[in-house]
Amino acid sequence: MADTLSHIKAPITDEMARFDAIFRESLSNNGGLLDKMLEYIMRRGGKRMRPILTLLVAKAFSKGEGAAEEDNTVIFKALHAACSLELLHTASLVHDDVVDESDKRRGQASVNASFDNRLAVLVGDFILATSLREVATAGCGAMTDAVANLGQTLAAGEVKQIENISTADFSMENYFDIIDKKTASLFECCCRLGALSAGAGEEQMVKVCEFGRNIGILFQIRDDIFDYSDSEAIGKPTGNDMREGKLTLPVLHVLRSAPDEIVGLARKVKAFDATEEDISVLIKYTREHGGIEYAQGVMEDYYRRCMDYVDSNITDASIADSLRLYVDFVVGRES
Repeated sequence: MADTLSHIKAPITDEMARFDAIFRESLSNNGGLLDKMLEYIMRRGGKRMRPILTLLVAKAFSKGEGAAEEDNTVIFKALHAACSLELLHTASLVHDDVVDESDKRRGQASVNASFDNRLAVLVGDFILATSLREVATAGCGAMTDAVANLGQTLAAGEVKQIENISTADFSMENYFDIIDKKTASLFECCCRLGALSAGAGEEQMVKVCEFGRNIGILFQIRDDIFDYSDSEAIGKPTGNDMREGKLTLPVLHVLRSAPDEIVGLARKVKAFDATEEDISVLIKYTREHGGIEYAQGVMEDYYRRCMDYVDSNITDASIADSLRLYVDFVVGRES
């Protein structure tokens, strides 16, 4: 996995080093308990999938025909925009763990579990404010609008998910609306900010934003499939989504033709009345009746769309290769 990420980052190695420095600096000048919490968050780190995408897109458009900005200006804007997005994403995860009452985040203790809910909310607020400062540093009003709109969309997605849990239906439409708001919008914004930093035209912007949205849908469906896996590498136990009242794509598919007994279990999941045995039965039924295969088929469709975009629109060979590897990584990742 680390080797693949190194290949993905090859065209932006220097930029990622600068990103890491900017990100750390943005959260490292406070002192006391706040500094301790921020250091805890930074230590947990991550793969930096979103900054990588932002910087690759910025580099692609800065090298393409008709590039509107000098490379140094592009990278300055893209770095601070990427930092803003990573901070916004981080803040949303801290707040989501409070809302979901989660004590784990990718196999490690969540911020609210390590400290408490009050402090987790406050540190999330601090990181959110820092995100706005970073996008302001980029000096582009359209970027500031994009980040603000994204913050609204992420919050709306969380509210929609909570609302959906309380309803009795098993709507695919609701499922895709939620992942569009909670995940796809973030990857779309990565591409938007990368393109904005290089002064991309409107037609280019529409296409690259769709590319980002498709990556986000891929990412979330892959994440949802993890919930039906026995592997501990993903950092959450099998059935965790169901314990939180969430029904995702694999089980939603099989519920369209499931017997009343299975539908009843799904209703118990949404009502938070399902036992561990109920969840195990529902997962087993989903596996045995094509739920995983269906979700993988949907992933393949979005995968093809992503690859078609790269093949048709990215002219720099090294960046095109990195973006293909990026999409492959999203589909093939195991955590």
